[in-house]
Amino acid sequence: MKIPKLPGRLTDIQTLLRSLDWHTMEHEVAAEAASRLVIVGPVNSGKSTLFNRLHGRKISAVSAVPGTTTGVIEHPLGPFLLVDTPGFGEVWGIDRASTAQTAAGHADLILLLLDAVAGVRQPDLDLYTALLDLDVPVIVALNKTDLIPKELPYVLEDAERLLGVRPVALSAHTGTGIVDKLLPAILSAAPNVAVSMAKALPDVREHIVNRIIRRTAGVNALISLEPILGLDIPLLLASQTRLVLRIAAVYGESMSISHAQELLTTMAGSLLSRYLGMQLAKLVPGLGWLVSAALSAVTTWGMGQAARVYFEAGGNIQTPNLRQHYRRMRQLAPGRLLKRSADQGKDHATEPNTES
Repeated sequence: MKIPKLPGRLTDIQTLLRSLDWHTMEHEVAAEAASRLVIVGPVNSGKSTLFNRLHGRKISAVSAVPGTTTGVIEHPLGPFLLVDTPGFGEVWGIDRASTAQTAAGHADLILLLLDAVAGVRQPDLDLYTALLDLDVPVIVALNKTDLIPKELPYVLEDAERLLGVRPVALSAHTGTGIVDKLLPAILSAAPNVAVSMAKALPDVREHIVNRIIRRTAGVNALISLEPILGLDIPLLLASQTRLVLRIAAVYGESMSISHAQELLTTMAGSLLSRYLGMQLAKLVPGLGWLVSAALSAVTTWGMGQAARVYFEAGGNIQTPNLRQHYRRMRQLAPGRLLKRSADQGKDHATEPNTES
């Protein structure tokens, strides 16, 4: 069998890097950074409290009086906008509901926030149905779960029966369920909002960046399952380059071609051996393909972590230190990735009534 020619020298990898469509990637990442999320919900469901919790400080009015939010509150979190809308069906009149629907119609993702204490009522169900017609991803969350700890399983079951989806259980007041439940649900429903959220929300930035890295590592593992030798290399380079661009955007860095090449070529020696190892592994059908996928995931995770550290430090890291960090992260990758998969499996097994 004839083995396709692989990038055997550092200059070969640099040539492949130059052949990537950098401008298209930069445009795509910029589009992700302009994503918009809208919080919609009925009277006094805690939209403003959640809005302020996500932002880390008070922006939108909070009150126990129904209808406190009298207009659409938009606050720019970088290029990302969180919109706290007036509640649907509030005492101030139907015009406010119309205003909220208009705001939701321009969203990239809609979060329907309901009051767990009140449960899902007919107006809530009607609102959910109307939002689905907007052809925008919709996530349903039940807030104030801290007030009904004993009744929560039954409330969730009833909500799932009425809505046809399992709501995310959270408490905007205590912060419970936001990082471990709501954020993963948002990023799964609309992965394109990850860059804007991470850039805008420093308190959860590292969590979201790590999720971006893990997701890319998983995608690259699937790419490397391709049994034809050499066919996956351009795709891997493109995916890993895009990962670096996205992490740069998160930290507000203007990523140029030279910066991306600096990061990638800093690790190119190790990458070369990994690419060669992936291709040679494919000579063994089945098991070899799995080994290739594992190597791809490990390499991508190590690269992502090195890029995160690089941009966290404002790019002020010496090349030897960056290379050393990449190698260390690459060594830690198998354990970290396997632990994360095991934790996710454990969560699904032990909490069947709370998964979204």
